[in-house]
Amino acid sequence: MSELVLRNRQRAQLLNRSLFRRIAGVLLTELLGLESYALGVHVVAAPEMARLNRRFLNHPGATDVISFDYSENKAGPASRIARPVATHTPDRRQTGPALHGEIFICLDQAVGQARQFRTTWQSELVRYLVHGVLHLRGYDDLKPGARRVMKREENRLLRSLSHQFSFQHLLRGGRRDQPRRGKSGYVCGGHGQHTNETWKILEF
Repeated sequence: MSELVLRNRQRAQLLNRSLFRRIAGVLLTELLGLESYALGVHVVAAPEMARLNRRFLNHPGATDVISFDYSENKAGPASRIARPVATHTPDRRQTGPALHGEIFICLDQAVGQARQFRTTWQSELVRYLVHGVLHLRGYDDLKPGARRVMKREENRLLRSLSHQFSFQHLLRGGRRDQPRRGKSGYVCGGHGQHTNETWKILEF
């Protein structure tokens, strides 16, 4: 049995959550061949990402993506925080053990990186999703050799997804770079707090 939870806690862009969820589903089941998984994906703004980065990784400022791996059943709350990814490179079609974790993606970082690399924030958003999932699959980017292996797989998966989906449609309503007004449809988040209640919340 699989579970995919998607939450949007940013106002910078009108995110098409339904499409993003479908992209994540295809990545997990069709491209990676996972038969079971429990994954939470949270799209957040820079302030929340900065709090997570400081609290769990002791790094200042926001970053693009943080993965939390829950695949090891350890007692106590220590098993609920981010841990270093494994140094091995798994078989891309391996189906067990089930993927279990959370990915936090900073949309503000996606917008900034898109401007720097002359691409779209939608494409960057999908890249961050792929990158986070690969970390949960055991890929490592700390050493140059492992980083190259991970980057090749990241690019391969991104190309495959781009052939199936139009990333431009991740901007809901077609308004480019327009901030959201008001609170309609906006999910109030946990203000950077990482708790077990995440799995009890379904997509809004």
